[in-house]
Amino acid sequence: MGFWKKNRGWIGLCLFLCGSYNLYFLLLLKETNRMYLWYLDVLLSVCGASYVGAAFCRYRKEQKKKQGLLQLDSVVCQEFSDMEHYDVARHDVAVLEGKLSEQFQVNCDLQDYVARWCHEMKLPLSAALLMIEKIEDSQLRFSLREQLERIRQQQRSALLGCKVQGSLLDIQIRAVDLRECVRSSIRNNQFFLMRDAFAMKVDVEPVLVYSDKSWLTYVLDQAIANAVKYAMGQPELHIWSERAGEAVRLFVEDRGEGIAESDIRRVFDKGFVGSSHHNGQYKSTGMGLYMAARIVEKLGHGISVESKKGEWTRVCIAFEKAFDAENARL
Repeated sequence: MGFWKKNRGWIGLCLFLCGSYNLYFLLLLKETNRMYLWYLDVLLSVCGASYVGAAFCRYRKEQKKKQGLLQLDSVVCQEFSDMEHYDVARHDVAVLEGKLSEQFQVNCDLQDYVARWCHEMKLPLSAALLMIEKIEDSQLRFSLREQLERIRQQQRSALLGCKVQGSLLDIQIRAVDLRECVRSSIRNNQFFLMRDAFAMKVDVEPVLVYSDKSWLTYVLDQAIANAVKYAMGQPELHIWSERAGEAVRLFVEDRGEGIAESDIRRVFDKGFVGSSHHNGQYKSTGMGLYMAARIVEKLGHGISVESKKGEWTRVCIAFEKAFDAENARL
């Protein structure tokens, strides 16, 4: 609320009183020397203007202070304890904090339930993968294997997704063999890579980087899974690394649909699916690269995507420091 609008009541009252006594002196006390009236008017005007000016300066100062505090990411109502309706604001903040705490607990319980369900599904899923080997019909066996592998991928993504969305992310930074992470990710996706007859080329140097193996493997899983989703023609997958001083960059490049130039800036946005066709086989959720970007940020690495529509897509993961694996073992 503006200063004049907030104080219009008492300012109007003061003007009404001044007008009233002026009319009284002018109309009912005509014999009185009007110089006294003008002197009184000037004196009251100066005092009133000084009071209004001081009040307006205090108001401006409070507004500047409030605007500065509103830029912060913390609760600031305590800073306005001397202001009007502070008790109302404090009451509402307390109520909202209680509701937020309740909702946070509900979300934690839901994440725990989903994580527990994912763990419990590992055993029956593994048993099903073994049981289908007894099916004599090769086409049926292959079809069932494909669906079970997709379920396993989604189960792994759901389990890690629960950890990513949690308030605490379990990260264990240590020296990790970059080649071993690449091999683990290829093994996780080997069924689909073999199904689509991907031409593979891996040129990763024997280097160690400071990272978390399980989370880094998950990020690579997302890059390779996207290569499978957007494959076309004779699919190819090239994974290689480049050294630049102490830093190293890992590239995952596929020859597929590519990403439109208008979409490349938003590939890491939550829920963004772009305009690709997904070969008519996959329905994208827009969460894979979003979660990958969040994980990479927490690991302290960098990630970027380049692409040329209809030709290729390249994912780059940058590590600030790396050292030779051969020398480290010695």
